[in-house]
Amino acid sequence: MKPKFIVKNILVVAVVAMASCKPEFKDVTPSKGTADFTRYIAVGNSLTSGYADGGLYLEGQQNSYPEMIAGQMKAVGGGEFYTPFFNANQANGSGYLKLTGFSSTGNPVIETEKNNLAVRGQVADPTYGTLTYYTKYTGEINNYGVPGIKLLQITTGAYGNLNGFFERLLPNAAPANTTAYLDFVTAKPFTFFSMWLGNNDILMYATTGGAGDVPTPKATFTALYNAAINKLTATGAKGVVATIPDVLSTPHFNTVTLAVLLATVRASAPTVTALYIKTGTGSTRAATSQDRFVLPLSSAGVIGVPTAGVPYGLSPLNPIESKWVLDPEEIAVVNDYVSAYNATIKSVAAAKGLAVMDAYELLKEYGAGKVVNGVNVSSAFVTGNLFSLDGIHLTPMGYAIVANAFIKSINTQYSASIPIVDITKYRGVKFP
Repeated sequence: MKPKFIVKNILVVAVVAMASCKPEFKDVTPSKGTADFTRYIAVGNSLTSGYADGGLYLEGQQNSYPEMIAGQMKAVGGGEFYTPFFNANQANGSGYLKLTGFSSTGNPVIETEKNNLAVRGQVADPTYGTLTYYTKYTGEINNYGVPGIKLLQITTGAYGNLNGFFERLLPNAAPANTTAYLDFVTAKPFTFFSMWLGNNDILMYATTGGAGDVPTPKATFTALYNAAINKLTATGAKGVVATIPDVLSTPHFNTVTLAVLLATVRASAPTVTALYIKTGTGSTRAATSQDRFVLPLSSAGVIGVPTAGVPYGLSPLNPIESKWVLDPEEIAVVNDYVSAYNATIKSVAAAKGLAVMDAYELLKEYGAGKVVNGVNVSSAFVTGNLFSLDGIHLTPMGYAIVANAFIKSINTQYSASIPIVDITKYRGVKFP
């Protein structure tokens, strides 16, 4: 199904030609410092896997930040790095969103790529809904990024049967998997690791409008984060961890606004003065500018269409469902948990002497708007070059920015001098 986006007056801005804007690199002799990069592994979720545009596909995998980091580590003794790539015949993996043009009103036209997928089957589960499984990968692995995984699930043996992205990495087919994620990633010796886990423990609450998931309890998060780091450092490996981004500053929560929705509705119903929402507590009220609508607001396609004779969203008798909006109370929950999770991450890292990449500050900084080697970067949907078409995950350029932040943190903590990535080699949103 083609997603419906309510985005007014998007300015079509092609990525600036960069031939004359090459970055200047200082002459620095590469050095590994006090770290050993012989076998680097990347532990994490969708952001680690290279997930982008609402899916995992070959181009995204090839432009993941661990791939970039590993490539730069080779200058300081880093070994081979293996990502569980989809093969060329199934390069579109799970499928993904693609920009196919713009409407007469300037709205982006976004469709789903459904060809050359790596889907091997689907199973209807009475508890977890439809489970999708992908073509098995059987080679070596260094990038253990698993889209969808929470920190809460890293010690659950049966999780490999419930997440198709993890299942494709395991030797057994579902439902015969019993290996927990944390055991899987530490099964082979390694000398250095990156870990970016914890995002989904609050993100899934936020993206479902506070209605489809619950945050991982703070004490549970702390216990599991300690367990993960203890296991990753048990044999003396050094590493770098990342904090959780400010999810509410992404395009996913800032593109479909009340003003945009009202303007869209008023184009055909000029007398409309308010939209009505169902809050997280179950009450109904008029929406305000303090509410955050999620992207895509699929229900926006039917706002005003009657249900049992009552226009959807235009009457308190038929409000926009809570799953499409975060009210101020739910926003406070998101901010509170992100703050608590990040305090844990920084505390554990300090205790273990690990490097920290502060993704919270990094993505807020770039999201607010910066010029990077002659290219404008911001959190603007479609035109900002930082975030991909799902409004949460990054573009190749965004992942390059993250890779450099990881590298700088590693260099600082371990007195190393790993060369940084040339960001100009990576694209933002792909235009048709």
